[in-house]
Amino acid sequence: MLRHEFQPGKLVAGVFLALAGVAYAGDADGLWETPWFAIIPLVVGGLCLAGATAALTQGIRRRRRPGRTHTTEAAGTDGPG
Repeated sequence: MLRHEFQPGKLVAGVFLALAGVAYAGDADGLWETPWFAIIPLVVGGLCLAGATAALTQGIRRRRRPGRTHTTEAAGTDGPG
């Protein structure tokens, strides 16, 4: 049993922020030069993609979530009473 539900939007955001960290770490280590403004599109694009992924996931989960019907509650089929 899972302790919490999987949230792919947070995964996407984490991957893009980790890529930004790797870019800065490579620059700090001297492997390559990363201009300071190159990270902005990476982070903003990743956050926008993460938001779209989270919205899509929420829409899919809402559509698949089983809803309670009023007919079973009104009929009294939920147990002896």
